[in-house]
Amino acid sequence: MRLIAVTPDLHEQHSGLLREMHCLRAKVFGSRLGWEVTTTGDGERDEYDDLRPTYILATKSGAVCGCARLLPAVGPTMLQETFPQLLEAGRLAAHLGMIESSRFCVDTSLGEGREGGHLHLATLSMFAGIIEWSMANGYSEIVTATDLRSERILKRAGWPMLRLGEPVAIGNTMAVAGSLRADASSFERVRPAGYRSSFSGNGTTPARSAA
Repeated sequence: MRLIAVTPDLHEQHSGLLREMHCLRAKVFGSRLGWEVTTTGDGERDEYDDLRPTYILATKSGAVCGCARLLPAVGPTMLQETFPQLLEAGRLAAHLGMIESSRFCVDTSLGEGREGGHLHLATLSMFAGIIEWSMANGYSEIVTATDLRSERILKRAGWPMLRLGEPVAIGNTMAVAGSLRADASSFERVRPAGYRSSFSGNGTTPARSAA
């Protein structure tokens, strides 16, 4: 399994992988979870995909099996614009070292990849990839809106989330907002054996720096 960061300047180059990502999102969020999302023949997408995000993709044999979308928290974010009710004060205390992760999903129908019989390899690889890319680009804090099941998975992985508000029922989901550390110790705890990324120590120029 390999992790790829598709920064805005690489969207066109990796358009095929991004099409697969949107189809995976439709499969997970629309079909499996039954969320109220917009899906078409091209997959699931929303207005935040128009803001030139960075996508972290997990690939296996060239196919996308996991994804997440990253946007700087100082700009428009799903958490602030769509789900402010999840925030204790109704607003996100954004800073330059904060990035939002949204639309995180993995294809858990894969017949292999359970790490220690517990968490899926793609899930742990995605956690590690998000942390690694965030650190490399000057971010120390990751915020997200997720559900209670995913909150438990993060805790089991050794990457506990600090809640930013109380859980709220949104559609058929109990949603919760939280903050996650992007640091070396978190990366080492979640990184599975054999983890590989296209941005590991390769001197890639940061898409932006919060420093």
